[in-house]
Amino acid sequence: GTMTPLRWATAWLLASALAVVLPVQAAKKKPAALPQTMEHKVSRPGSYVWEPDRSPDGAVLVVVSLPEQRAHIYRDGKRIGLTTISTGSEGRETPPGQFEILQKKVTHRSNLYDDAPMPFMQRLTWDGIALHAGHVPGYPASHGCIRLPRKLAEQLYAITDIGTRVVVADENEYPEVVHPGDLAPVDAASGAAAA
Repeated sequence: GTMTPLRWATAWLLASALAVVLPVQAAKKKPAALPQTMEHKVSRPGSYVWEPDRSPDGAVLVVVSLPEQRAHIYRDGKRIGLTTISTGSEGRETPPGQFEILQKKVTHRSNLYDDAPMPFMQRLTWDGIALHAGHVPGYPASHGCIRLPRKLAEQLYAITDIGTRVVVADENEYPEVVHPGDLAPVDAASGAAAA
């Protein structure tokens, strides 16, 4: 047979209803999880990712992004670490620029600020700027130093040397480095922008 008007209307209504229901059912299926980037894993103050096996050997480079309040750690041009940090507060800002680690001390106390402990201190300037373990509240809160979560400060300390390059970037100095990715934006040896 032929479709009567009533059967035709019923079939049409049924098809219309399915057209509405089926996409809703399909949408309820969970999408496949996207691979998490380091950025996604480092969102809470004090959080960090440390994956030294991504690049076991080579020159180390640290890129500090003042706007992000994060430090990106590279070895042989590949990112092996990403961490939240706390840099200098208003009036005591961490200066942007290219630095080399000048001195390293596992246990150091501040000469300038009430003998404050600065574990795993890596000095960048002789007038008081250093990388060291400290409180990382999620905003700039230091006297100018770059505070790192303690365990990460210890891990970073273990792979750096006197002369390891540290680039501190903001929108005015090194703006091309402010949001670096998985590959080092700067050559660890020369400090020149990476090709």
